[in-house]
Amino acid sequence: MALAATAIATGPAHASPAPSASTSPATSAGQQATSASPWIEPQLSERVAAAGKIRVNVVSKTRAGLPDAASSGQVVQQLSRFPVVTLRVDAAGLDRLAKLPGVVSVTEDRPVPPVLAESVPLIGADKTRAAGKTGAGSVVAVLDTGVAVNHPFLKDRVLDEACFSPIDAEYSATSLCPDGTPQQEGPGAADTDQGPCADPALECDHGTHVAGIAVGDGQGVTGAPPAGVAPGAELVAIQVFSKFTSEDLCGVGAAPCVLSFTSAQLAGLEKVLELKDGGVPLVAANLSLGGGQYTAACDADPRKTVIDGLRTAGVATVVAAGNNGYGTAVSAPACVSSAIAVGATTDQDGVAAFSNRGALLDLFAPGVSIVSSVPGGRWASLNGTSMAAPHVAGALAVLSQALPDAPLTQLETALKTTGKSIAYSGLTTPRIQVDSAVLGQAPDPDAWSIPYYENMKDTAIPDHGTVTSSIAVTGLLGSAPATTEVYVDIHHTWRGELKIDLIAPDGKVYPLQANDPNDSADILHETYQVNASASPASGTWKLRVQDVEWVDTGYIDGWWIRLPCFGNWDDGTIPDPGAAESSIILAWINGNAPTRTRVHVEIEHTWRGDLKLDLIAPDGKVYALRAADPKDGTDNIDENYWVNAGASPASGTWRLKVEDLAKGDTGYIEGWTLTL
Repeated sequence: MALAATAIATGPAHASPAPSASTSPATSAGQQATSASPWIEPQLSERVAAAGKIRVNVVSKTRAGLPDAASSGQVVQQLSRFPVVTLRVDAAGLDRLAKLPGVVSVTEDRPVPPVLAESVPLIGADKTRAAGKTGAGSVVAVLDTGVAVNHPFLKDRVLDEACFSPIDAEYSATSLCPDGTPQQEGPGAADTDQGPCADPALECDHGTHVAGIAVGDGQGVTGAPPAGVAPGAELVAIQVFSKFTSEDLCGVGAAPCVLSFTSAQLAGLEKVLELKDGGVPLVAANLSLGGGQYTAACDADPRKTVIDGLRTAGVATVVAAGNNGYGTAVSAPACVSSAIAVGATTDQDGVAAFSNRGALLDLFAPGVSIVSSVPGGRWASLNGTSMAAPHVAGALAVLSQALPDAPLTQLETALKTTGKSIAYSGLTTPRIQVDSAVLGQAPDPDAWSIPYYENMKDTAIPDHGTVTSSIAVTGLLGSAPATTEVYVDIHHTWRGELKIDLIAPDGKVYPLQANDPNDSADILHETYQVNASASPASGTWKLRVQDVEWVDTGYIDGWWIRLPCFGNWDDGTIPDPGAAESSIILAWINGNAPTRTRVHVEIEHTWRGDLKLDLIAPDGKVYALRAADPKDGTDNIDENYWVNAGASPASGTWRLKVEDLAKGDTGYIEGWTLTL
């Protein structure tokens, strides 16, 4: 029987959504957590055992449960409107929280940068937000698995809700509407904190994550990303998924799962049109779902009629292209000619390995390691064209505020004509650049972003064996940074059996994770920061995964490495006497520079003691590197300098200033590097 149900477009087609370490992992059959038990972040007990006490964020079912939870440790912070308290706990306190029926989840209050804080600046949405263009006055509809309407990132901006969740015993489909019926409208109808979706085993996180990317607002929310693309816009949440228990539909070992009937999507899109006709200022409807393989427009698709009607009414239907890695095809309904099909790129503007692409693709947007909201007041990092599409939906809301009288065709054209061109397989598709579309501000074409290298090829992990996956890094001079980042995506039926190491080009081994026989989770999605400064940046880096036990199996789904190394190797003559400067322009790097910023300088000069060297930060602060020394008659400089540049922003123009203080000897700047 051919079944007309489509899956969520998150991650590679064979993979589950990719949560971060603070997200509930998938559980194998017989090991699924019940909704009555608090979810405790994996390896949290090991962390508290090592540290004695750690900070944790505790989410309770209601604010009435906060005092009981708070008595488990020292209160660090308590939100005034939401059931979240931050505690400092020891092992006894953590054990107590795990037994409290009123607690939903306990996660470490870890000081790591949110990745959404990278994707939003990458497309310039931080600049439009700073200019007051936040999508205010516009509304985005998210047709998905529902939304956690009380999540702090979405605050009270869910304007309307509806649920279209068919019940069909032959398909093993039951309703996800909170009231159990196949259709529900009004407040609470799409709330994932109510009804069947409140069970974490169903993984209804997807819609909340998508909504946060489009319209999330982190202002005043501890631990949140700064904002989604259009934090001033409002949201219409529409649930279009049902619960399925058949392994024929979900896959072997993957039941239960959530899938969406085309009929449910049609009903949801019709609801959007009804709201638009009723005066709701909707500008985009986001569909991060789909299935199939289409190399030509699929205009016989039943959704096209409603998508056309929405377009005529001024509402764009933004659809994820799919995650099958097709080079010349997209899924449905992205293949509908009147929809906007969106593929995924990395932070370094490479096409994500999993992203569908081709002639039917309209736009690219970031879709790798995007952190956004998930139910329970938590945050998660997900990969997929599902994450790319809401960047576009939010961008349309921002454009609508900036150009309130412009037709939809003009808004779409603005995104296509101002985006950064991404070339692949003989084709070119623009990656949205919202500040260019709204403010006419294009990023400096000479600016560096953090060098990023990936290997997203599946690699089987031998049972009770070892495997390596390699990444070749080229073009980076000198040693690797002390802040090298490694992201690992592994699927394994008992991840605690795995020992994971990073092997540098010089053979040095940097441990990432030890095996833990008590960790029975199935999926590992973790980012590690490594001090790899003892190894060269360029060369072949290897991820080594060792399965130390028998029986359970899995594979490396992919990994990437980011090395914040930047350089300028254009020769620059040093006047005799006089000063010369050489610049490195950095973009899309948030926050300040490290307290141990490394500068490597190579200068050819006939009397280097004549030279005074300074590093000038983007904010104008001057960091002394080398003083002049008239007695130093050596010819050249080939040295490393370490400076505390933590008071200066990382992004912007960094300048190496070389001043020749004495006449007679000459030379030039051969090149220099900056490692953050």
